[in-house]
Amino acid sequence: MDDLSRAYPIWLCDVWGVVHDGHKPIAPAVAALTRHRSKGGKVIFITNAPRPKASVRAQLDRIGVSRSAYDGMVTSGDVTRQLMVEYGGGGLFHIGPQEDLSLFEGLALKRVPVEQASAVICTGFFDDEQETAKDYLPILQKIKARDLTLICANPDKVVWQKDRLYPCAGAIAEEYEVLGGKVLMAGKPFAPIYDEALALVGKPDKAQVLAIGDGPETDIKGALDNGLACVFVSGGINLDADAEAVVRAKYHTAKILRAMPELYWA
Repeated sequence: MDDLSRAYPIWLCDVWGVVHDGHKPIAPAVAALTRHRSKGGKVIFITNAPRPKASVRAQLDRIGVSRSAYDGMVTSGDVTRQLMVEYGGGGLFHIGPQEDLSLFEGLALKRVPVEQASAVICTGFFDDEQETAKDYLPILQKIKARDLTLICANPDKVVWQKDRLYPCAGAIAEEYEVLGGKVLMAGKPFAPIYDEALALVGKPDKAQVLAIGDGPETDIKGALDNGLACVFVSGGINLDADAEAVVRAKYHTAKILRAMPELYWA
């Protein structure tokens, strides 16, 4: 990554699957990010975590990700809160675990039953150990019957944690779209989260920015859709040994500068 550090002083780096595995830091990645910063570069964590950045920062502290690895952070939860305010005036029906309720902190919004809601906020699964997105069809059908907008706080469909894949809110949102429901997302791969991340470093020329991530449909598509060069981390959520070939075939572009099983300097 030495030459990319010189060519791209601003790095927008995914977190889960690149910087940590849900339980512990991925040491080579933390070292590479820290080294980039030591050479004068900037690192902004850009994550589809459905919680405000203060909550995510506390999680990183708990599992031992050094703050020397990053300058700032923007989460899907941060940008999603703007949509919640816009659509949730009459109250929001929440799909997701209790741990995501920090998304409501500081907002004058009520959580209400689906029968009373003006919109739905989906942050994840109630039980991602046992459930699949299909288990949510009955409630999604009720939501569609009322023609409610579903705000998806985490566009990721899966996340890698320790030794297996777990489903995320994006999988539920996908089922709602199949039913013909309206879904709004602000996290990767969509522009709002990139705009906010770049604003943290003074809105630099995009030719100075490198995006790093392991999600083909979020990190890589998001980087390319937003005009950024990128590095594909082919480990993380990617269990297919041919992940790099699949990504390069789907997003045939010279802007995918590197692919590596995990982020490391050399």
